[in-house]
Amino acid sequence: MMVLYFDGLCEPKNPGGVATYGYILHDDDRKVREECGVVGAGMFGDDVSNNVAEYTAMIRGMAHLLHTGYKGRLTVRGDSQLTIRQMKGEYKVRAKRLVPLHEKAVALKGEFETVTFEWVPREANEEADQLSRRAFEEFLSKTYRKYKEYYSRAHKKN
Repeated sequence: MMVLYFDGLCEPKNPGGVATYGYILHDDDRKVREECGVVGAGMFGDDVSNNVAEYTAMIRGMAHLLHTGYKGRLTVRGDSQLTIRQMKGEYKVRAKRLVPLHEKAVALKGEFETVTFEWVPREANEEADQLSRRAFEEFLSKTYRKYKEYYSRAHKKN
């Protein structure tokens, strides 16, 4: 059975910071893929939040599996209670920025034989968390001067 661990972050402020994601795919106990990247940044005018990053990580992981032809049983694990509960139908999706992402995730879910969503504590999601942090560090290494200027200015306004 495939297991998808996902995580996202938005720093230095949420919403409006730099949103990054990470996910890991396991086939039983064997890691078969990991990916991380930048979702967007408020400094570029993107409407991002930590939940946008969380959904993006989950969507990218599910989409990768489908791209490889896998449509079997999938367990999706994340430390975002909001995202997991929305996907289980326990919470409504109210934030406008999340509606299209939720719809995409639900559509992807329908392509698999079964999908189980499980909340896990942050400690059990450490690898995915590290990937989202790696993406954030890589973003900083390329844009640090602009980042520092924009977010120090934005901080003074608040």
